[in-house]
Amino acid sequence: MSDDHGTTAPAETGHLRRALGVPSLVFFGLVYMVPLTVFTTYGIVTEITGGRVPLAYVITLVAMVFTARSYAKMAGELPFAGSAYTYTQKTFGAGVGFVAGWALLLDYLFLPMINYLVIGLYLNAALPMVPSWVFVLVAIVLVTILNIIGIVSVARANIVIIAAQGIFILTFAVLSFATISGSGSVDLAAPFTGDGTVDGFGAVMAGAAILCLSFLGFDAVSTLSEEAKDPKRSVPRAIVIATLTGGLIYIVLSFIAQLVFPSNAFADPESGSLDVMAAAGGQFLTIFFTAAYVAGACGSALTSQASVSRILYAMGRDGVLPRGFFGRLSKRFLTPVFATVTVGVVSLLALAVDLTFISEMVSFGALMAFSAVNLAVIKHFVIDRGRRGGRAILSYVVLPGIGFGLTVWLWTSLSPRTLIIGLVWLALGVAYLAFVTRGFRRPTPSLDLKE
Repeated sequence: MSDDHGTTAPAETGHLRRALGVPSLVFFGLVYMVPLTVFTTYGIVTEITGGRVPLAYVITLVAMVFTARSYAKMAGELPFAGSAYTYTQKTFGAGVGFVAGWALLLDYLFLPMINYLVIGLYLNAALPMVPSWVFVLVAIVLVTILNIIGIVSVARANIVIIAAQGIFILTFAVLSFATISGSGSVDLAAPFTGDGTVDGFGAVMAGAAILCLSFLGFDAVSTLSEEAKDPKRSVPRAIVIATLTGGLIYIVLSFIAQLVFPSNAFADPESGSLDVMAAAGGQFLTIFFTAAYVAGACGSALTSQASVSRILYAMGRDGVLPRGFFGRLSKRFLTPVFATVTVGVVSLLALAVDLTFISEMVSFGALMAFSAVNLAVIKHFVIDRGRRGGRAILSYVVLPGIGFGLTVWLWTSLSPRTLIIGLVWLALGVAYLAFVTRGFRRPTPSLDLKE
């Protein structure tokens, strides 16, 4: 690995290159979250909430801020790659850390597949003469190559993608404002009071549960702690900024969308956003939206694949996964090439599975990890560090406790099929850990966190 003076260390060991500041980390998180993801489930959540998508996003943002704060606290204490795996392992022990990391793999292994599927579906709709699987395959190959080249190239691509989405958002807002202005009276409270088709606050909470996965960006930022400049300061700041910024973007975009198209009479709820685009700007905006959304999906695929490859690298470096394969860095690119290629190969499952199945697995893994990190804050600061004053109880017990309660509520809202499959995945993880430790007779290897 090259340091600041250009020297080279063995590729099998060492640390990742520290090249990312707060802006790049925030861009990474925002691209991972995909600002335009608000339109992915827009039609579905509009029907569920009775036209109260912005209100559902407000609730989701509140829930995610508590968990993002817990990630920020742990990232400041443990500025290393591995995310929830590292935090849980150092707090509760290597065995529990492995289970948390195993659950997190569901999130990260399947999330790139969602983006690849979306890319294939949208481009196939625009170019029906080309099968969707062709677009999926090409996207997997290109994203894998970019991640092998290095994280700096990913960060630069993120800036371009965010800029393109920013231009679309501005165009959408301007055209929507023109449409709203010419439509006569407008009820600005409607996106929060609803359209009358669905009553009750429970419907809004159900919609909020679906929207929680829009906020995975802060978790992705924490996985890059070993590639961040001054990680104890930059990573926590980036986590909070990405969460709040992404949440505000979702709220504003859904608010505008419900004003310009104050109805849930979609041609197809799964593609309800296309009805919004047509109402706001006709065919021009519909085409622009498709291009911007596909670009965002590409960016999310870049960042999500980068994140999971670094989690595999962290788990391989400590010997829980085969160290000779996953715990190696490329001599030329100083990136975890074997882990990155593995993620690309697994992503080929996007050619054979459906979007519903993938989304369910991402939900299970993410919420398990969120719950574990909230508990890790309580254990690390209060029990291990002995911080038990009034202010400490608020900061390290009450606030993460609220985060834990909210994530558990969201987790228990998942379908029975999701819970069953997720628990089976966890059982497989425990079985693998038993194999590695020879029936738990040997200690689980721990991460070497020395700088």
